[in-house]
Amino acid sequence: MSAQETSAVRPESARHDRAPQDVPPSLRRLIDEIREAVAPGGDAAQTSRRVTRALEHHLAVPDLLPAEARVADPERYRQNIVHVEPDGSFSIVALVWLPGQQTPVHDHISWCVVGVYEGEEAEIRYRVEDAEGSEVHLADGQMPDPEDGLRLVRTAEVTNPNGSADGFAPPGDLHRVWNAGEGTAISIHVYGADIRELGSSIRRTYDLPER
Repeated sequence: MSAQETSAVRPESARHDRAPQDVPPSLRRLIDEIREAVAPGGDAAQTSRRVTRALEHHLAVPDLLPAEARVADPERYRQNIVHVEPDGSFSIVALVWLPGQQTPVHDHISWCVVGVYEGEEAEIRYRVEDAEGSEVHLADGQMPDPEDGLRLVRTAEVTNPNGSADGFAPPGDLHRVWNAGEGTAISIHVYGADIRELGSSIRRTYDLPER
């Protein structure tokens, strides 16, 4: 069975709370830089670009993630919560992927920045079109329904290598991600929301045919 044929499910989530004095110095520096990048607020796309710049130069730090944030799940990709800002303005999570584990096609509850910390990740990006071929952006609370003539259209297929970082914000944040390699992959995700409270960054999944 290929990586794209394996079960695509939401991640198992684990929360790891640490007292401030227990946070490793390298991780504390990352948290501080992300806090500075988020503080100006404003446009979500601009925020994601600032956070991308803050994250990318930390991806080569070997001791950035504590051991508990690197734990995998044999059944599905695993979301390990690394830090949630006290005011809920951002969260840092580590997604750990064994070979073949993948997400469903999904969009997000907020802006997001992804940095590949170990291994590499394959990604397909999509847009949604109606029966006439016009792009569709779903409203909050609206679920994608193939009976409405909606279809997925691929816009890019990319491999995100170790050390790469990218950011995006809704709309235009629709994708599917998987580990197509032979070893474990770990990516660091920063979301503009309280993932401890919400449980996941996924707003909705898209079980639509591809055009």
